[in-house]
Amino acid sequence: MSAQVLLADDDVELSGMLTEYLEREGFGVTAVHDGEAAARLALSGGYQIVVLDVMMPKVDGIEALRLIRQASRVPVIMLTARGDDVDRIVGLELGADDYVPKPCTPRELVARLRAILRRAQPGADGGPLEVGAMTLWPEKRKAQWRGREVHLTSIEFNVLEVLMRNAGRVVSKDEISEQALGRPLARFDRSIDVHLSSIRQKLGEGARLIRTVRGLGYHLVKE
Repeated sequence: MSAQVLLADDDVELSGMLTEYLEREGFGVTAVHDGEAAARLALSGGYQIVVLDVMMPKVDGIEALRLIRQASRVPVIMLTARGDDVDRIVGLELGADDYVPKPCTPRELVARLRAILRRAQPGADGGPLEVGAMTLWPEKRKAQWRGREVHLTSIEFNVLEVLMRNAGRVVSKDEISEQALGRPLARFDRSIDVHLSSIRQKLGEGARLIRTVRGLGYHLVKE
């Protein structure tokens, strides 16, 4: 069964072009043109991934994301104006999984969709990852700290998984981006830092295990 994509963009012509391309690539697509409809449909549970443009009528993409994240962890990709770091960072802080700067090529969007969906699929190894009091079940996409469930977005889970698989050594931001986001880290890209900040907040006391190594990357300490 093809992955169902909810595409929300008020540019009808662009939506049509992206829908046509995504359908040719094997995705099922529902296109809407305002944030209100996007939030309502995203919460229906009928979609594996959501693409939200930031600039939309009624409710913008940032507010739609906020509404979605109140009740759902469905993966969300934001479409942001190229160079608009404010929207990008706010979106990531609210729990967006990734962003694609506009104008984007349909091919680039498909690559991002596939990378996130691939990481969200159940793994084949079955066993949990454990570092100290932190436990991750990759196949269930479930995380716990001292037995308390930690609710992470799809990309936050990927980032933490990369750190846990490399516990005890420094992992560069480039490595984290390649393995967790499925793309190389662009110059001045702060998305990994934003995701790590959110993970630390959600871990609470467990945040002390994640050390920043200035100029190099991040280090998950083995206890």
